[in-house]
Amino acid sequence: MDRLTEMEAFATVVDQGGFTDAARKMGISKSAVSKHVSALEARLGARLLNRTTRRVSPTEIGLAYYDRARRVLNDAGEADALVTSMQIAPSGTLRISVATDFGVNHLSPVLGDFLQEFPDINVNMVLNNRYVELISEGFDLAIRIGELEDSSLRARKLTETNLRMIGSPSYFQQNGHPGRIDELNEHKLLHYSSQANSAVWKLTAPSGEKRQVRTAGSLSVNDGQSLLNAAISGLGIAYLPSFLYAEAMEEGLVIDAMPELPQETQGIYAVYPPGRFTQPKVRAFIDFLVNAFAEKGPNQW
Repeated sequence: MDRLTEMEAFATVVDQGGFTDAARKMGISKSAVSKHVSALEARLGARLLNRTTRRVSPTEIGLAYYDRARRVLNDAGEADALVTSMQIAPSGTLRISVATDFGVNHLSPVLGDFLQEFPDINVNMVLNNRYVELISEGFDLAIRIGELEDSSLRARKLTETNLRMIGSPSYFQQNGHPGRIDELNEHKLLHYSSQANSAVWKLTAPSGEKRQVRTAGSLSVNDGQSLLNAAISGLGIAYLPSFLYAEAMEEGLVIDAMPELPQETQGIYAVYPPGRFTQPKVRAFIDFLVNAFAEKGPNQW
């Protein structure tokens, strides 16, 4: 007999408290349920059920076996559900949270291709510069940049971006370049106000030493594009990801404050609620972004 069917018959008898109700639950005869359970006991060489004329209950060994059997049956059911879900065309509304600057500059341009490829998915993209609670606020997915704080969420790395301290040529003509990391305290610095550790810049010295510099800032803004604009205007030095400063640097509007320092990198991640399986619409969008960002190449971020 099939081992899983034997386990299912036994577990259903325990769940239902008897052979008659178990047979009704499984949609087979009472004698068939009894044969499955007897075959299981014979194979294991142990009595799993105490049988009386009034009730059926698991033995001590049966109770221990039931716990493991139920896990196996649940896993088997979820495996079947996974195959079914993977064959279903992704559909429904996909609600995404993303930082304003990244959403406008890099997510919006590729959404058209995604929607064309998956016409049964509707996208609701919410742009904001705060940390959102995915589950309680009803989001399917968020794009996050940098260290991930919430370990309870699932995450997949999409790509990574380089970080640089940048400022306008006019700012450095007036104030000079910082020659050492410690000299940053003598400069006007521009920070993200929406990040808890925005005043801490993680840098690597030319020697390879990792430094965490706690710096006071002359301006704090909760938007990366606004920080870039402030740096272009000569208001100070900003520490920004390359997806923000790359175009301005190509045009000569900003330059590297300390080009001798090794570049730092940050991961760009798709994060989504925990669970054994991923919704088809979420999986489709993440796979699409991985491919779309890979086509651009690492130097674009």
